[in-house]
This record gives sequence, structure tokens and C-alpha cells, in this order.
Amino acid sequence: MTAGNVLLLSLLAAAAPVALYVGLIYWADRYEKEPWWLLSAAFLWGAIPAAILALIFNTLLSMPFYLLLDSGPADLVSGGFIAPIIEETAKALILFLILFLWRHELDSPLDGLIYGAMVGMGFAMVENVLYYVTAFEEGGQAVWNGTVVMRGVVFGLSHALYTSLTGLGIAAAKLSPSRPVRWLAPLLGLGAAITLHALHNVAMFTNSPLGLLAGLTFDWGGMTITAVIITLVLYQERQWMRRYLADEVALGTLTADEYDLVRSAAGRNRRRLGLLLREGPDAWRRSGRRYRECSELAYYKRHHAIFGDERSLAAAERLRASLAGHPAGSNPPLPHETG
Repeated sequence: MTAGNVLLLSLLAAAAPVALYVGLIYWADRYEKEPWWLLSAAFLWGAIPAAILALIFNTLLSMPFYLLLDSGPADLVSGGFIAPIIEETAKALILFLILFLWRHELDSPLDGLIYGAMVGMGFAMVENVLYYVTAFEEGGQAVWNGTVVMRGVVFGLSHALYTSLTGLGIAAAKLSPSRPVRWLAPLLGLGAAITLHALHNVAMFTNSPLGLLAGLTFDWGGMTITAVIITLVLYQERQWMRRYLADEVALGTLTADEYDLVRSAAGRNRRRLGLLLREGPDAWRRSGRRYRECSELAYYKRHHAIFGDERSLAAAERLRASLAGHPAGSNPPLPHETG
């Protein structure tokens, strides 16, 4: 590695694990994939506007402390307190925008987690490039190697974790009929993101084995809890499919075999893979569209059951017509989907 290629290698080192993590995050959304354009917008917001805003305001707000304090205490204030507030707020802006402009895409708590994680991964990729280049300039390849392992692997999901908490609060605000929850949940989610981010940064500033252990505990403990939340939400979504699609068999929207199939994310994937192998990409795409409409129908029916809104009822009717093959939206069942 040389000074001439350090930027390219740093870009590759930052992008490679992010690609893996983004794939895992996307895979976790089992019943209704979020639109790629909005996921991409969330990722790019984290990578560009949020990173620029964080750099500007971190510098401006930290400057007085570097003028008044020694470098050690100033680093602690800047990294441990200012940076978490600025960075998580900058990342959260796109999530609040999704809540106001594309709230119909927030069908479950998992959606909020995913959008938040995508923002965090975009931010982490750009921030890691800056850290990798700086590490090489200050300590050569050995320091660069260690920084890549720590930031890209050991703590590679940290930014995704922090901002996913904000996303969870955003989703809770959309899904709750309680006015206090709708107002407080996003602020509590953002507060949790800032707090966990600050705890991590303060622990790592000690530059000691105990600090590393504390950082690992905060981050990996948070990721373990998040994984449990995702598992519970996926179970909840499966129950929504079972509950809100049950009467669609009697209505003629779905066959009994389809109803048994669409309740299982794994069953859907197996059936789609079989269609891909037997009938090709077109059948695979049509089945994906049909299963997505089944999920959306269940989500809209649940939303109407909670809020009693006419918009959800009308959307459910349109989806029902589409799934049943009515002229309002022809998506006839595939031969291999009807048993």
C-alpha cells in the first residue's frame, strides 16, 4: 500500500462489508420488501448530506472546546457528546421525511429498523473511508489494517444499530393510534440512538481493554436486542398474515393453498425459487408481485382495524380486486400457486 493507492483501497475496504451488511438488512425484510428507490435514497442520505452536515457542525461546535481545553478533554467532548447528537440528528432527517411524505411505506416496526439501518450504513461507509485514510497517514499500513478490522468488522454495524433505533421510533409513531406515542416515539428513538452512540464513543476514548470491552458490550448487546426485536416482529407479521388473510379464501381472493403458503416467508421463497427454475424470471417476478400484494392487503386491513380510516379500506379493496383477477387490477394466480 502506498500514499497513491490508499484512497482506492480505503474505498474498497469500506464498501465491501457495507455491501454484505446491506444484503443482510434487505434479506431481513421477509414479507414485503421496501422499494429500492427509497432504500437507496436513505442510504445516499447517510452517505452524502448527513455526512457533510455532520462534518460541518461537528467542526463548528467543537472548535470552542479546542480553543479552551487541552486536546484530550476537547476530543472527549467533541467525540463523546457533540458528535453523537449532530450525527444522529443529521441521519434522522431523512427518517422524519419518510414519516411525513412516505408514511404508507411504514407497515411494521421492521420497516423503520430497515430504513434507519440503511441510513446508518451509508454514513458508516463514508466515515470509515476518512478514518482509514487518516490511519494510514498517521501510522502506516499496520495502523490502517487495525482500523479496518475494528471499524469495518468488529463495529461494522454500529451506525446501522444507532440509527435503526430512530427508525423504530418513527415506525412506532406511524403505527400507533395513541397521540402521545405518535409525538414521543420518534424523540425517544432518536434519544436512544444518541445515548448508545455516546456511550460507545466515550468507552472507546479510554483507549483501554476495559473501554473496548464496554464498547463491545454496548454495541453487540444492542445488536443482540435488535436481532431479538426483528425475530419477534417477523413472528408478529406472520400472525398478521394468518389473521387478516383468513377471510380472503371465502371471499375468493385467495385459494386455500395460497393462504397456507403466503403465511410463511420461507414457503414463499421456496415457491418462487421453484417457479424461477421451472418457468423462468417472468413467473418469478409475477409471483413476487402477487405475494407482495397479499402482504399489503394484510397490512391495510390491520391499519383499518386499528384506525378505521377510509383510505386503508379503499386500498384493501383495490388489492383484493387485483388479487382476485378483477379488471380493477389483473394479477391472476399463477398455475403453480393455486395448488
